[in-house]
Amino acid sequence: MQNFPFSAVTAQSAFKTALILNAINPAVGGVLVSGPRGVAKSTLARALADVLPDDEHPFVTLPLGASSEMLTGTLDLQIILDDQKVAFKPGLLAKAHHGVLYLDEVNLLPDRLVDLLLDVAASGVNVVERDGISHQHASEFVLIGTMNPDEGELRPQLLDRFGLAVSLGNDYTLEQRVEVMSNREAFDADPEAFVMRYQERQNELKSRIRKARQAVSTIVYDDDLKRIIAERCQAANVDGLRADIVMFRAALAHAAWQGRTKLVIDDIDAVEDLVLSHRRKENPLQPPPSQPPQQASQKPFSRPPEPDQTSEEQNQNKENAPGDWGSMPPQMQSTGDAIYLDRYPAKNTGLRHYTKQNQFAVSTSFNGQSSANHAGSKNGKSCKINWFKTVLTNAYQNKNQWPPKQFRYQNKSTAGLNLHLVLLDTSGSTLANNLLSQAKSAVLGIAEQAYLAREQLAIISFGNQKTETLLPCVRAPKDLRSFLDNVPAGGGTPLREALLKASHYIQALLKKSPGLSLSTYLLTDGRTTQSVDGIHLQGNCTVIDLENSPVKRGKARELALCLNARYLVLPSNG
Repeated sequence: MQNFPFSAVTAQSAFKTALILNAINPAVGGVLVSGPRGVAKSTLARALADVLPDDEHPFVTLPLGASSEMLTGTLDLQIILDDQKVAFKPGLLAKAHHGVLYLDEVNLLPDRLVDLLLDVAASGVNVVERDGISHQHASEFVLIGTMNPDEGELRPQLLDRFGLAVSLGNDYTLEQRVEVMSNREAFDADPEAFVMRYQERQNELKSRIRKARQAVSTIVYDDDLKRIIAERCQAANVDGLRADIVMFRAALAHAAWQGRTKLVIDDIDAVEDLVLSHRRKENPLQPPPSQPPQQASQKPFSRPPEPDQTSEEQNQNKENAPGDWGSMPPQMQSTGDAIYLDRYPAKNTGLRHYTKQNQFAVSTSFNGQSSANHAGSKNGKSCKINWFKTVLTNAYQNKNQWPPKQFRYQNKSTAGLNLHLVLLDTSGSTLANNLLSQAKSAVLGIAEQAYLAREQLAIISFGNQKTETLLPCVRAPKDLRSFLDNVPAGGGTPLREALLKASHYIQALLKKSPGLSLSTYLLTDGRTTQSVDGIHLQGNCTVIDLENSPVKRGKARELALCLNARYLVLPSNG
C-alpha cells in the first residue's frame, strides 16, 4: 500500500518541522500532535516513514487495546512447548526499531503504556524483566502521538515527556484547500503515478535528513546559547529540566537541518514554541481572572417562565436570565472551614452514606447493584492468565499438553485510578445566604480527603452563562483554599450543559481507564428551568443541596432522583 508522499502534504509546516527534527535526532523525544479530525495528522505520520534514511523504515501502530506484553515482548510459548526453553518473543517496540511508532488517540491509551513508551523513546533501549525473562534490545524510533482534545486531555506528567508538541487547526486558505482536493484525487486515481511525480523531492528530503543525522553530533555552540535556553525555560515556569535538554537537542537538530556547523539564536527561536507550548506552566491553583460585566444586549434571553411556576420562582428565573443579570459583575465569597461528607447522613432513607472507614467507597445504587463489581475476579486473582506460570506448572507435572487444563492467573491489580469529579454551581442564586462559601467548604473537604487518599480531583463550574473546567484531572492539591476563594459567582445556571460536559468527560476517562473508580459531586440549589432528561452520569453520583430558605422548593432533591443519585444537604441547611 502506497503512502501519500511527505513532500506532497500541503501546509502544516510546524508539524513537518517537528517530525524532521525527531528523524534527525530521535532523542528529542517524539511529537505530540493535537487537533481536530481531517487535518492530515495520520497522513503525515505515515508519510514520514518513507523519508527516513534507513533502508528499512517500518511504520508500527499501537492499537488502543494493546497490552504491556504486546508492546514490550513476552515469552515465546511455542519454543517453550517444543524445546522446553524460555525464549523471548519480540513486541511492537522491536518491530518499530529504526522506524515510526504511531499512537493514535494517545490520550485514550492507559497511562502505564504511555509511560513505558516514553521511557523507551528517551533511552533507545527496551528492557524486559518479567515472567522469568531478562532481555534487552535496541529500540530507536520516532514516536508520534496524535489526539483530539475534545475526547479528553493527556495527564500533565505524560504531556511533559513528549519532546515536541504541535497544535493543528483548520486555518487553511482557499488555495490550500483546492490544492489538497486536487492532490488527493490524483493520488486516489493512480497512487503509483502520483508517488513517482514526487520521487525526486522525496529522495532529496531523505538525503538531507541523512546528512543532518551525521552532522548533528558535530555542531559547535557557545555556552551563552545554553544560558539563553535556560532563561527561556525558566521564564516559561516549566517543571524540572526536561524542557531545557529537549530545546538544546532540538536546536542542534535544526542547525544540522539548515546545514549549519554552529548553533545560532535562530535555531533556538525556531524550536522554542515546539518545546514550550505544552510545558508552559499554568498553575491549576492560580486564581481565575475576574469576569467583565455583561451587558444585557450581549446575549438576549427571551425564554418565558413555565406556566405552573410560582411568582417567587419566576423572580428567581428572571435573576438567572443572562439578559436580566444586567451589568453587575460576578461576586466573590471566601471559603470557610472544610466540610467533610462523613460528618452528616444522607437525607434519603435506604441510601448508604460515607463513613470514616469508607469515605470514598462506591455506594449502592437504587436497584441494589454495586457499580464497583468486577465480574470474574475473586480471591485476589484477576481474569488474566499468567502464561509463564501456567506453562511451567504443566511442564513440571510432565503434562506437556496444549491447551493446558490448569491455568495460573495473575494477581488482581488494585492500582486503578480514583477520581473525584466536582460540579460546582456558581450561578447568582448561590450568592444568597452565603451559600457559595458553604459550597466551597464542601469542595475543600472533598479535596482534602482525596489528597490524603492519594486520589485525583477535577472541578467543573457552571454559572454566569458558561461551563468551564476550573481544575483538570490532577492529584488533589494540598492547598486549594486560595484558589476557591477567588472563584466568582453570578448569572444564570447552565446545569444541562454542565452535566453533558461531565458525561462526555467521564466517557473519555472510562475509555482510557476502564477500571476507573469515579465519584461525582453535584453542588447546586437546583434553581434552573433546564431539563436533565436523558442525562446519566456513570459511577457514584451525589447531589449536595445548597438551598437554604424558609420555603424549600426541593429542586435539588428532584434532581437527585432524576440522576439516580445520592442526596445530601449541607449541615447548616438541613
